[in-house]
Amino acid sequence: MTQEEIRTIVERQRAFFRAGGTREMGVRLAALARLRDAVRRYEPGICAALQADLGKSACESYLCEVGMALSELTYMLRHAPRFAQEKTVPTPLAQFPARSFQKPAPYGVSLIMSPWNYPFLLTIEPLTDAIAAGNTAVLKPSAYSPSTSAVIQRLVEECFEPEYVAVVTGGRAENTALLGEHFDCIFFTGSQAVGREVMRRAAEHLTPVTLELGGKSPCIVERSADLKIAARRIVFGKFLNCGQTCVAPDYILCDASVKDALIEQLKLQIRRQFGAQPLLNPSYGRVVNEKHFDRLLGLLDPAKTVWGGESRRESLCIEPTILDGVTLDDPVMGEEIFGPILPVLTYEDLDGALDGIEARPHPLAFYIFTGDRALARRAMERCSFGGGCVNDVIIHLATSELPFGGFGESGMGSYHGKAGFDAFTHYKSIVDKGTWLDLPMRYQPYKKVNEKLARLFLR
Repeated sequence: MTQEEIRTIVERQRAFFRAGGTREMGVRLAALARLRDAVRRYEPGICAALQADLGKSACESYLCEVGMALSELTYMLRHAPRFAQEKTVPTPLAQFPARSFQKPAPYGVSLIMSPWNYPFLLTIEPLTDAIAAGNTAVLKPSAYSPSTSAVIQRLVEECFEPEYVAVVTGGRAENTALLGEHFDCIFFTGSQAVGREVMRRAAEHLTPVTLELGGKSPCIVERSADLKIAARRIVFGKFLNCGQTCVAPDYILCDASVKDALIEQLKLQIRRQFGAQPLLNPSYGRVVNEKHFDRLLGLLDPAKTVWGGESRRESLCIEPTILDGVTLDDPVMGEEIFGPILPVLTYEDLDGALDGIEARPHPLAFYIFTGDRALARRAMERCSFGGGCVNDVIIHLATSELPFGGFGESGMGSYHGKAGFDAFTHYKSIVDKGTWLDLPMRYQPYKKVNEKLARLFLR
């Protein structure tokens, strides 16, 4: 799509928004209902597209994409009317007589740029929040998941006129053209490198941004942990979507005394969940493309591989792989892995391990497995991160009642549920002042009695 075509879409959406086409709650709810009905109808096509792009099974596609998108749509249909109501707040006595309130208002024309790893969910979920808040939206799905992008485009075109919601497909040229336009808010999910560019371009128009990025999310396994449960849950979260999950445990940091036992449990759980030959498991999934496949192979160290490590270039599959004896100097610890490779590091002193985590860039997620609740609370308070779990992984993003987002290098802003509504909303602060009484203390000429009144009210 050309720059001029993109500009025309943005201008038409701005005119539609300014004409009030999205402000009525009835319009928003009708749009959300149409979108929910379309997602249900398109489920087979969505699952087929996710299979084509990422090798996802139909069950995983529903569990992690379609079902979660429907859950957010249902949540917003129930709660958006309440979120959009004015909220009266207390008024200082010095402002008497007056009513003070917050009035939620949509930003306007929003840009939603989504990634390839969960291409349907991470497009439709922020779109749901944008519509619920009363915005128009331009969607830019990833070029790395073309089949899913095509389904999204057909679905959106069936539900909406382009002045309300439009889809722009393509690659870097389209991304550059979109970021050259003036949007009222930008919602981006993707890498830190691209997130920095999005923020830089948004700054040209002082456009507010929500950035959902990533990072190396640690998973601590403390000596009191239930190793069987820990291994089962870690294997699920790490190798879901072939490891291509932004909140997957990036590496394990375990007490040295339980390392060998934990690795044996991890091996057992890989066999149980993916079979003795995961590369032959049709439900396992694959790496998105050859570029990332080669990058991941470059992170493998055969000398430190204690499980897995095999790959098939023709299908872009890499076995669930465990690395032992890893240090912070190894290449696998130098970047976010975003693939089915799980390094295991150890510590002798937990406080030292927590200090090491704090010295690194803030991760998107933080996990700890322990039987000591006080220790879990101490670790959660001490470390800075986006979100996390005690004795589980990744499930914190599966509820609309919990805001999901990064912190520092892993992003800014959050969404899901009320936080998603807020991400696409400006809250106007308004004082509605009565005229039947006008206290004189703020007006010149200033008098001693007025000063006394001011000191009485303002202290």
